[in-house]
Formats: sequence, C-alpha cells, structure tokens
Amino acid sequence: MPEFRPALPSDIDALTVLVEAFHVEDGYPFDEAEIRINLARLLGDPFLGRAWIAEEDGKAVAYLILGLGFSLEFRGRDAFVDEIYVSPSHRGRGLGTRALALAEEACHELGVRALHLEVERENVEAQALYRRIGYKDHDRYLLTKWVERT
Repeated sequence: MPEFRPALPSDIDALTVLVEAFHVEDGYPFDEAEIRINLARLLGDPFLGRAWIAEEDGKAVAYLILGLGFSLEFRGRDAFVDEIYVSPSHRGRGLGTRALALAEEACHELGVRALHLEVERENVEAQALYRRIGYKDHDRYLLTKWVERT
C-alpha cells in the first residue's frame, strides 16, 4: 500500500503529472509552466503550506496540497485542502482518508483551528467521504474573484 511522504522539490515532475490528471478529470484549466512555478514556491516556503505525495513501485499515485491562512471567523490560523487527488487505479483503498488524516495531523502541529475543503457538487462519492470523517457543509457558496494585475 502506498504511503504518503512530504513532497520535495525533486517531486515536481511527478506532482505535475498528477496535477494535470486531476485538472483534466475535473475540467479545470491547466498551465504546466505556472503549476511548476507554484509547486516550487510552495515546496520552498513552509509558510505557504504543505504538500505530500504517495508512490507505488516508483510511480506517483496520489497527492495532497494544504494551503495555510488566517480567519477571524474560524478563530485564528486556518488551512485549506487545496487539492487532493488519488489516481483512479488506487481509489477505494483508503488513500484519500489517509491523506486527510495527514492534513489534520499537520494542522495540529501548526496550530490550525479549522480545516476547509471544497468539492464539486456532482462528486457525491467524495462528499460522502468528507462528511463521514467530520467535514460539515456550511450551506454557502465559495465565490472567487481573480485580483491579479496584468
């Protein structure tokens, strides 16, 4: 059974392959150069968050990205499961549950009070997993506005 370990800068190639698979599967835009830059930023600055990768027989099969933040509503430091992905060939084996437990352990170590995640409305299988391990729906919408300057 694959085990998660902290991702290293040397894992960027393998992570990029998994990120692309996740983005394609869920219909998200994928810009390889930008993903590589941001993975390098994340892996080089623990203030931004954490990343883990799971491999089997030398092949990456899952990853988890945890982003760190701060919230008055959630009483201090919070975190966001930015991305969690398990290759289709490895689903149903507990990797997603183990990844989320890893995220919770990291949150305890980092003084994080609340851990958030988002899931596509049609992904009822993932929703069931998240609810089963304690995540609650706030019955709100996550809205996003890009604020970058061009």
